[in-house]
Amino acid sequence: MNPAYRISIKSRHVMSVPPDLRQQYLQTCQNLSQPENHFVARVLQEADKSDNVRQAKGITLKIAGNNRLVPVQRVTDEDVQVLASVLCTAVFVTGLDLRYNILTDVGVRHVATFLQENSTLRYLNLMFNDIGTSGAELIANALHSNETLLHLRMTGNKIGNKGGMYFASMLQVNCTLEKLDLGDCDLEETTVHIALMLKNNSSLVELHLCKHEIRSLGVKRLCEALYENCSLRYLDLSCNKITRDDVKFLGELLKQNQTLEILDLNSNRIEDDGAIYLSEALALYNRTLKALSVVSNNIRGKGLVALSQSMKINMELSYIYIWGNNFDEAVSTAFSELIQAGRLKPNCTDVEPYEVDGHVHLAELSHGLKKHYYWTPSYGEVNNTAANASLAIAAVSEYL
Repeated sequence: MNPAYRISIKSRHVMSVPPDLRQQYLQTCQNLSQPENHFVARVLQEADKSDNVRQAKGITLKIAGNNRLVPVQRVTDEDVQVLASVLCTAVFVTGLDLRYNILTDVGVRHVATFLQENSTLRYLNLMFNDIGTSGAELIANALHSNETLLHLRMTGNKIGNKGGMYFASMLQVNCTLEKLDLGDCDLEETTVHIALMLKNNSSLVELHLCKHEIRSLGVKRLCEALYENCSLRYLDLSCNKITRDDVKFLGELLKQNQTLEILDLNSNRIEDDGAIYLSEALALYNRTLKALSVVSNNIRGKGLVALSQSMKINMELSYIYIWGNNFDEAVSTAFSELIQAGRLKPNCTDVEPYEVDGHVHLAELSHGLKKHYYWTPSYGEVNNTAANASLAIAAVSEYL
């Protein structure tokens, strides 16, 4: 089997006799007078050959439009209409990856109808299509009644603030969805509403709010909500406008929160003071957080050394990512000592010490919580856990 078309497998068994997907697809194209999408047909053909289909195990169809090693014909609105019709009876298909295609709100209508009628799909990836506000409304409304979807990625679709509101409202009703990504969706004013949702929602364990223009009020409201939330384990606030003063709210939260295991603050501006707020909470109070990313936060020696010292006290914090800040020799020495002492494992951080002329320095490693977040595997499944640590830390991310 060509690894570029390899199908992800879930262990969940579905009692069903699998149909001939490719043949059904070609017949449906003919019935709807739609031309065949050769890429879709090829993926379905490979799925038909899969042992897991023959054994009626759940599979994920990967029809990602950003594959670079094989001829890709990106999925259109018309293509997804045919695909949804075919998959409505394919109960063994538990995941659908349609990232980096050219779906618009027109095509999303078919996806939404499929979600309302389907009872086996667990994972849906729609990242970086051309879905707008009305498409977001359709998907959110479908999830008011859907009781099986666990993981939804809307990353990179320009749904706007109104679209974000639809998802915030949906999460007050839906009690099944566990993982939601609304990163880079042109949202600026919805953080407060998402925070209100978190006060009531008890199913969500992973939330990505990357590039939301989050500032002080948004951080404050999120933290207030998380005092009441007992389910969220992975919070991604990367690429926002969070400052050292805003991190006070997160520091206070970490003193009491007993569920968060991963906190991603990559590409904010928390500086030394913010790092010290976090280090104090982690050293003296919190014993739940396992992973912290403060990559590219304009932190200098004082703040980074404080974080290293907190790891000597807090044995639960095992993963820390610091590259892109301002290292001096004190920082290099502090993290070198953590690594050499075995307190910080080399595959649990993004720096590696080396020595030149008696002075310790830090080199960058290609490690992180989600280094391959926007990446489609071209050579088979991802097996570099050090580069995608969030997949293993809290066991809440089954798919990239």
